[in-house]
Amino acid sequence: MVLPAFYFAYPGDLNTLTGGYGYDRQILAGLRSDGWDVHPVSLGPGFPFPNVETLQSAEGSLASLPNKSVVIIDGLAFGVLGDVAQRLAESLTIVALVHHPLCKENGLTEDGAQNLKASEAAALRQAQHIIVTSPATADQLQDLFDVPAEKISVALPGTERPKAIDRAPSKTVRLLSIGTVTQRKGYDLLFSALAGLKEHDWHLDIIGGLEADPECVLALNAQADDLELADRLTFHGAVPYDRLSDFYQAADVFVLASRYEGYGMAYTEAIAHGLPVIGSGAGAVEDTLSGGGALFCGVEDVPALKAALERLLIDPEARQKLAQEAHLAAQSLPTWEDAVTVFETVVEKVRS
Repeated sequence: MVLPAFYFAYPGDLNTLTGGYGYDRQILAGLRSDGWDVHPVSLGPGFPFPNVETLQSAEGSLASLPNKSVVIIDGLAFGVLGDVAQRLAESLTIVALVHHPLCKENGLTEDGAQNLKASEAAALRQAQHIIVTSPATADQLQDLFDVPAEKISVALPGTERPKAIDRAPSKTVRLLSIGTVTQRKGYDLLFSALAGLKEHDWHLDIIGGLEADPECVLALNAQADDLELADRLTFHGAVPYDRLSDFYQAADVFVLASRYEGYGMAYTEAIAHGLPVIGSGAGAVEDTLSGGGALFCGVEDVPALKAALERLLIDPEARQKLAQEAHLAAQSLPTWEDAVTVFETVVEKVRS
């Protein structure tokens, strides 16, 4: 049975290799598998900082949808629609999908953050309902934008269940970090922590797109040269999902020193692969890592990162213990079916 049609609007290219786009792809696939007639709508490139032409085109694409249609709009675009959302709400039933508040992105000027906050507040007022990816983000929407709790539903990202990997101790400890190379992902913090651990035998593999923030990439390369780390790390760029298993197989430890995460899918993917995890950051990170198999190192705390890394670099038994905890924790991670069910419930609610 094909269920009633609705729309899923997103910025840019749905095949972009980031956690947020991966989430959107999984939700779309799950909805279709359950029989929903869901139509993807691309709103164009450049979000969350679109030019005037892109913003006008996005409004036109949404305004052309059938009257009273239900449309889920990804927050990377929705948060900057502002007054546009008010006009669209006259003819559409809008559900916002918020991965994290845009104003919490690192590297923004004070004025830039305030402008994004004002735009996102205006847009969220026009949403009939809001789906977020973690309880921490739900709390932030209430604190930052006074969104009523009853207007928010949480759809935690799902996690695949790969086969357990039997890792033999190796001379060189392979560290793996996955995340688009931006300031928010905290690679500079990780480099600073690793700079004091050069006497140990390790190599860092970094998986993540290099195009989002070229200035950040240049700064990190310069930092690696200054700290004499350049030959101890490799930037691989974005890697298709089906190739990630090779990196998980080769890794001994997963580490991501984020400054902030709305959920932190990279952490749970690593836990699902049975890797010991080192993580940091504000937002949902501490909650995401609370199930076992991980060491949480606070927020922008380089000494704590260094201590956690050194512990796992020098002690294979500590790595093995955390890996066993990760394998157990993976059994209780949420599934994509759970997340899709939340979306289905919300769509049915706003239709009624």
